[in-house]
Amino acid sequence: MPLHSTHSFTELTEDDLFSQLDQDALPRHVAVIMDGNGRWASHRGLPRIAGHREGLVAVREVLNTFYWLGIPIVTLYAFSQENWNRPQAEIDLLMTLLEEFLLQERPTFHERKARFFPIGLLHELPASTQELVRTIARETEHFTDRTVVVALSYGGRSEIVEAANRVIDDIQCGKVSGPVHETQFEQYLSTAGLPDPDLLIRTSGEARISNFLLWQIAYSELYFTKTLWPDFRRREMLLALLDYQTRDRRFGRLSHGVSPQNRL
Repeated sequence: MPLHSTHSFTELTEDDLFSQLDQDALPRHVAVIMDGNGRWASHRGLPRIAGHREGLVAVREVLNTFYWLGIPIVTLYAFSQENWNRPQAEIDLLMTLLEEFLLQERPTFHERKARFFPIGLLHELPASTQELVRTIARETEHFTDRTVVVALSYGGRSEIVEAANRVIDDIQCGKVSGPVHETQFEQYLSTAGLPDPDLLIRTSGEARISNFLLWQIAYSELYFTKTLWPDFRRREMLLALLDYQTRDRRFGRLSHGVSPQNRL
C-alpha cells in the first residue's frame, strides 16, 4: 500500500480538507499506532523525552479533532509489552508523562462525557500509574457519548492467549459449552462491547502492525504515513480520513453493481 494515497488533497488548506469530508461517512472507531517520537527528537538533536512530550501535544490535538468531528471511539497504542525492554530511565519518564497527561485530561474526560477505557496488562504498570489509570476508568465508566481506549502494556497475541485461557476456564466450570464461536470469543477480549476499528493509522513511515489489536483489525482499513507522531496534527488526521473515504469496504463481498464474472 502506498504511503500517502491522498495526493490530490495534499495542497489543500485545512479548511478545504474539512470541506471535502463526507460527514456521513466518517469512521466510528479509529485506532492509532503513535510512532516516531524518538526519531522526531533525534532529528532535532534533542533527548528522546522531548519527542515523547511533543507526542502528547499531538495526542491532545488528535483527541480534540475526534471530538470536533464527532468520531465516538479512538484507540491509542500508548505502551506495548515490548516497550518494557527500553532503558529503565526512559520507562520511568514515560510513566511520569502518562500520569501528568491523565491528571491534566481528567477534567476533559468528564466535560466531554468521554469514557477512559484502558486495555492491556495493567497490573504490570507502576503502582501509582496503575492506581490513577484504574481510578479515571472507574470515574468515567458510565459515559457513553465517546470512548478513549488507551493500550498500556498491551500485546495483541497475549490478549488472544489470555482470552482463550478464560474461555477454557469457563468451559471447565460449565459456564460455557463448546464449541465457542467468534462472537462469543470476542466477549473475552479486552475490547468487548466495542466495535472493531474501521481505520488503523500508523505514523513514522513504518508499515507494520506491531502486535496491535490483531483480532480486532481483521477488516480495518490501514493508513500509513511518513509523518512522525509529534508532527501528526489535525491536518494529517483530515488527510487520513479523506483517504479512508476513498476505500471500498467490501468485507469479502463484491462491490455494489459488479457481477462475479466481471470481477477477479
